[in-house]
Amino acid sequence: MSDDLPNFRYHPDPVATGSVRASSDRCVCCGRSRGWIYTAGFYTAHDVDGPFCPWCIADGSAAERFEDDFTDCFGLDGVSMDVVQEVTRRTPGFSGWQQPHWLSHCGDAAALVGEVGYAELAEYPEALDQLGDFAAHLGGGANAVLFRCTVCGTRLAYVDAF
Repeated sequence: MSDDLPNFRYHPDPVATGSVRASSDRCVCCGRSRGWIYTAGFYTAHDVDGPFCPWCIADGSAAERFEDDFTDCFGLDGVSMDVVQEVTRRTPGFSGWQQPHWLSHCGDAAALVGEVGYAELAEYPEALDQLGDFAAHLGGGANAVLFRCTVCGTRLAYVDAF
Protein backbone atom coordinates (compact mmCIF):
# COMPACT_ATOMS: atom_id res chain seq x y z
CA MET A 1 0.00 0.00 0.00
CA SER A 2 1.17 3.52 -0.66
CA ASP A 3 2.66 5.31 2.34
CA ASP A 4 0.63 8.40 1.63
CA LEU A 5 -2.74 6.66 2.07
CA PRO A 6 -4.48 6.51 5.46
CA ASN A 7 -4.00 3.32 7.47
CA PHE A 8 -7.10 1.12 7.60
CA ARG A 9 -6.79 -1.56 10.27
CA TYR A 10 -9.53 -3.74 8.79
CA HIS A 11 -8.68 -3.15 5.12
CA PRO A 12 -4.88 -2.92 5.10
CA ASP A 13 -4.39 -2.80 1.32
CA PRO A 14 -7.39 -1.21 -0.40
CA VAL A 15 -5.33 -0.63 -3.56
CA ALA A 16 -4.65 -4.38 -3.95
CA THR A 17 -8.33 -5.23 -3.43
CA GLY A 18 -9.38 -2.63 -6.02
CA SER A 19 -11.35 -0.55 -3.52
CA VAL A 20 -9.03 2.44 -3.97
CA ARG A 21 -7.27 3.49 -7.16
CA ALA A 22 -5.07 6.31 -8.35
CA SER A 23 -7.08 9.19 -9.80
CA SER A 24 -7.03 12.95 -10.19
CA ASP A 25 -10.80 13.11 -9.48
CA ARG A 26 -12.00 15.42 -6.74
CA CYS A 27 -13.58 14.00 -3.60
CA VAL A 28 -17.29 14.79 -3.36
CA CYS A 29 -16.92 15.22 0.41
CA CYS A 30 -13.86 17.47 0.86
CA GLY A 31 -13.55 18.78 -2.71
CA ARG A 32 -9.83 17.95 -2.89
CA SER A 33 -7.94 15.97 -5.51
CA ARG A 34 -5.52 13.86 -3.47
CA GLY A 35 -4.43 11.31 -6.06
CA TRP A 36 -6.64 8.43 -4.85
CA ILE A 37 -10.37 7.66 -4.95
CA TYR A 38 -12.64 5.00 -3.51
CA THR A 39 -14.22 2.69 -6.10
CA ALA A 40 -16.51 0.30 -4.19
CA GLY A 41 -20.06 0.76 -2.86
CA PHE A 42 -21.58 3.25 -0.47
CA TYR A 43 -25.07 2.66 0.87
CA THR A 44 -27.07 5.86 1.30
CA ALA A 45 -30.44 7.39 0.50
CA HIS A 46 -28.70 10.61 -0.60
CA ASP A 47 -27.61 11.43 -4.13
CA VAL A 48 -23.82 11.28 -4.13
CA ASP A 49 -22.41 12.88 -7.27
CA GLY A 50 -18.81 11.75 -7.30
CA PRO A 51 -16.21 9.62 -5.54
CA PHE A 52 -14.75 9.82 -2.05
CA CYS A 53 -11.09 10.13 -1.16
CA PRO A 54 -9.65 7.62 1.34
CA TRP A 55 -9.04 10.42 3.88
CA CYS A 56 -12.75 11.32 4.09
CA ILE A 57 -13.47 7.63 4.65
CA ALA A 58 -10.76 7.28 7.32
CA ASP A 59 -11.88 10.27 9.37
CA GLY A 60 -15.58 9.36 9.05
CA SER A 61 -16.57 12.62 7.36
CA ALA A 62 -17.95 10.91 4.22
CA ALA A 63 -20.20 8.56 6.20
CA GLU A 64 -21.30 11.40 8.48
CA ARG A 65 -22.04 13.89 5.72
CA PHE A 66 -23.96 11.42 3.53
CA GLU A 67 -25.43 9.48 6.48
CA ASP A 68 -24.61 5.90 5.67
CA ASP A 69 -22.11 3.06 5.44
CA PHE A 70 -19.38 1.60 3.23
CA THR A 71 -20.27 -1.98 4.11
CA ASP A 72 -22.98 -3.99 5.83
CA CYS A 73 -22.59 -4.90 9.51
CA PHE A 74 -23.73 -8.47 8.75
CA GLY A 75 -21.02 -10.85 9.97
CA LEU A 76 -19.74 -8.55 12.71
CA ASP A 77 -21.24 -10.67 15.46
CA GLY A 78 -19.78 -10.30 18.94
CA VAL A 79 -17.75 -7.15 18.30
CA SER A 80 -18.11 -3.82 20.06
CA MET A 81 -20.18 -1.01 18.57
CA ASP A 82 -16.95 1.01 18.20
CA VAL A 83 -15.53 -1.71 15.92
CA VAL A 84 -18.79 -1.94 13.96
CA GLN A 85 -18.64 1.84 13.43
CA GLU A 86 -14.98 1.69 12.34
CA VAL A 87 -15.67 -1.05 9.79
CA THR A 88 -18.92 0.30 8.38
CA ARG A 89 -18.22 4.04 8.49
CA ARG A 90 -14.41 4.54 8.48
CA THR A 91 -13.10 1.62 6.40
CA PRO A 92 -13.29 1.25 2.62
CA GLY A 93 -15.74 -1.43 1.59
CA PHE A 94 -15.20 -3.81 -1.31
CA SER A 95 -17.10 -4.92 -4.39
CA GLY A 96 -18.74 -8.30 -4.77
CA TRP A 97 -21.33 -10.10 -6.82
CA GLN A 98 -23.57 -10.29 -3.78
CA GLN A 99 -23.79 -7.69 -1.04
CA PRO A 100 -20.37 -7.68 0.62
CA HIS A 101 -20.15 -8.21 4.34
CA TRP A 102 -17.38 -8.32 6.92
CA LEU A 103 -16.36 -11.32 9.02
CA SER A 104 -15.25 -11.36 12.65
CA HIS A 105 -13.24 -13.67 14.90
CA CYS A 106 -11.88 -13.53 18.47
CA GLY A 107 -14.25 -10.66 19.35
CA ASP A 108 -12.85 -8.32 16.69
CA ALA A 109 -13.52 -7.59 13.03
CA ALA A 110 -11.22 -9.45 10.68
CA ALA A 111 -8.92 -7.73 8.18
CA LEU A 112 -9.89 -8.05 4.53
CA VAL A 113 -7.29 -9.85 2.42
CA GLY A 114 -9.34 -9.86 -0.78
CA GLU A 115 -11.06 -12.02 -3.34
CA VAL A 116 -9.34 -15.36 -3.98
CA GLY A 117 -9.87 -18.54 -5.95
CA TYR A 118 -9.46 -22.15 -4.89
CA ALA A 119 -5.67 -22.24 -5.34
CA GLU A 120 -5.08 -19.27 -3.04
CA LEU A 121 -7.62 -20.49 -0.51
CA ALA A 122 -6.10 -23.99 -0.42
CA GLU A 123 -3.14 -22.44 1.45
CA TYR A 124 -5.52 -21.84 4.38
CA PRO A 125 -7.35 -25.11 5.18
CA GLU A 126 -9.26 -23.48 8.06
CA ALA A 127 -10.81 -20.99 5.63
CA LEU A 128 -11.42 -23.63 2.96
CA ASP A 129 -13.22 -25.83 5.51
CA GLN A 130 -15.63 -22.97 6.31
CA LEU A 131 -16.94 -23.08 2.75
CA GLY A 132 -17.99 -26.73 2.93
CA ASP A 133 -19.55 -27.98 -0.32
CA PHE A 134 -19.34 -24.48 -1.84
CA ALA A 135 -15.55 -24.82 -2.10
CA ALA A 136 -15.98 -27.16 -5.09
CA HIS A 137 -17.61 -24.30 -7.04
CA LEU A 138 -14.77 -21.81 -6.65
CA GLY A 139 -13.55 -20.57 -10.00
CA GLY A 140 -16.70 -21.48 -11.94
CA GLY A 141 -18.63 -18.28 -11.29
CA ALA A 142 -17.67 -18.13 -7.64
CA ASN A 143 -14.75 -16.79 -5.66
CA ALA A 144 -14.06 -16.58 -1.97
CA VAL A 145 -13.60 -13.41 0.03
CA LEU A 146 -10.69 -13.99 2.39
CA PHE A 147 -10.16 -12.33 5.78
CA ARG A 148 -7.49 -12.65 8.49
CA CYS A 149 -8.29 -12.51 12.19
CA THR A 150 -6.57 -9.46 13.69
CA VAL A 151 -6.11 -11.29 17.00
CA CYS A 152 -4.99 -14.87 16.21
CA GLY A 153 -4.27 -14.76 12.47
CA THR A 154 -6.84 -17.42 11.52
CA ARG A 155 -8.06 -17.11 7.94
CA LEU A 156 -11.81 -16.82 7.35
CA ALA A 157 -13.76 -16.88 4.11
CA TYR A 158 -17.18 -16.82 2.51
CA VAL A 159 -18.29 -17.52 -1.07
CA ASP A 160 -19.26 -14.70 -3.41
CA ALA A 161 -20.98 -15.99 -6.54
CA PHE A 162 -22.91 -14.57 -9.45
